[in-house]
Amino acid sequence: MRHRLNWLGVAVAVVMTVALVTAGAPGATNAGRPAAHSLVVRTDAGTVEGKTTGAVDSFLGIPFAAPPVGELRWQPPQPAPAWPGVRPATSYGPACPQASRATVNEDCLYLNVYRPARPAGERLPVLLWIHGGGFSSGSGDQFDGSLLAETNNIVVVTINYRLGVFGFLDLPGLSPAGAGNYGLLDQVAALKWANHNIDRFGGDPEGVTVAGLSAGGHSVCSLLASPLTHGLINGAIIHSGGCPSHTVTESQAAGARFANDAGCGAAADPVGCLRTKPAAEILGSSAGFRGGILSGPLPTAGVPELPLAPLTAMRTGRFEKVPLLIGSTRDEVRAWALPFRDATPAQYEKSLEYLFGDRAADVAKQYPLSNFPAQDTAAYALGAVWTDSSVFFGLGGCQYAQLAQDIAKYQPKTFLYRFDARPPSGPVNPAAFDPGATHAADQAYLWPTPASVYDRDQLRLSVEMVRYWGAFVRQGAPDAAGQAEWPSVPHDRTMILQPGGSSTVTSAAFAATHHCDLWNSISYQWLDIDPDQLADRIGVARR
Repeated sequence: MRHRLNWLGVAVAVVMTVALVTAGAPGATNAGRPAAHSLVVRTDAGTVEGKTTGAVDSFLGIPFAAPPVGELRWQPPQPAPAWPGVRPATSYGPACPQASRATVNEDCLYLNVYRPARPAGERLPVLLWIHGGGFSSGSGDQFDGSLLAETNNIVVVTINYRLGVFGFLDLPGLSPAGAGNYGLLDQVAALKWANHNIDRFGGDPEGVTVAGLSAGGHSVCSLLASPLTHGLINGAIIHSGGCPSHTVTESQAAGARFANDAGCGAAADPVGCLRTKPAAEILGSSAGFRGGILSGPLPTAGVPELPLAPLTAMRTGRFEKVPLLIGSTRDEVRAWALPFRDATPAQYEKSLEYLFGDRAADVAKQYPLSNFPAQDTAAYALGAVWTDSSVFFGLGGCQYAQLAQDIAKYQPKTFLYRFDARPPSGPVNPAAFDPGATHAADQAYLWPTPASVYDRDQLRLSVEMVRYWGAFVRQGAPDAAGQAEWPSVPHDRTMILQPGGSSTVTSAAFAATHHCDLWNSISYQWLDIDPDQLADRIGVARR
């Protein structure tokens, strides 16, 4: 579903009623586009012409790299070829190949630019957004940057990057450089495009904040750890993303399995065999490569573009030390515990033993089934355990807070949040499983969607988030006038974003909520198989 601006008129009216937007707020704009503010812009590769909608200019479907087709499949991105005349920039480019799309088009390296439709008199800060989707799905056209651009007087860029086997395949001999990280290199290419071109759209190339959700958040962590981004990033925002990566050995093992699935594993030249196959056939053979929530592609560390595992880089100070806004949701991974809805108490204990060994009894004592709803009990319990212990790539809970504290040792302008609201989709059915403030629940507030139903408090939270994020992009700190103060991590505070008014809590209060004393006393690894596989392994009956 595309996150669009259709709701803006109703939202602004309601929000103004509750005095959340004042006459001097950054979002106050004139509806018209001044004649001097040209929609025809010259980029390095050629001239584009955008369009104006309301108070925002948009430039859609701009190539930022050459189409990765033919000989450029499984190669690092190359510069976009020049085009003659004026290229219309009024519709999105194709999404990169993914199972959820009806069409398969490798010519997909396009980005979109949104800016306020008024002369700024200055170069504006830039937010460059990287979508999520497990490195296997998603696209830039799902996120309309109009609201963020208009409200905060910034430029917003959304991008595509190669996904799945097209973006993260690693096989010996595949290319001289970049194997396993083509999608990550596409993101670097988009940052370089912004550095060279965004001033022509009114943006400041020295004021680029890179942000992403989920796999996009993982990407931001990898980009901060990459030597290729030095001087390209001035701020970073990580939404429910950690710092996971694969080793070269792991990536090449996944690549070899894919080659077998595609019918090329036994070929004399597996790489040559794969290169001859149509994109649709490659995609059709890649279900195993896409994997699940914990078994899909990740950036590959131990190579020139990513010498260190990103998590190691962040913990040891070997990363681009720019201001960072990082956070997750209160019930981050609860929804992925659904396979355990009918687990018995004994099966619940087995699932704890899988991860925590002889400390499973201590976990069960802290998270007894009696503390959770009578229906779908084990799913709620495991959702809490997995969130608080951060066993999904370090997401949520205690390890996530610790990561923020580790980063803050090297960059004091680090700001932590927890998002505590459900997606705004109307009343919750009490008989249904409630995913709560689940993974990505915050996106409907930052990129509002017309299909959702926003009540008064949810609209207030949306406005707060849009303005906090804009303040961070503009200043390197989420200091939004008229909203709750948001101190940095060294000040021992975490922002709780919630309907009815956001506020901060102490690190001690956050730790108590997530039982961090327990988790800090236990040695354990991240979950290494997908939840449905674990449920099957211990014999849980599946609905």
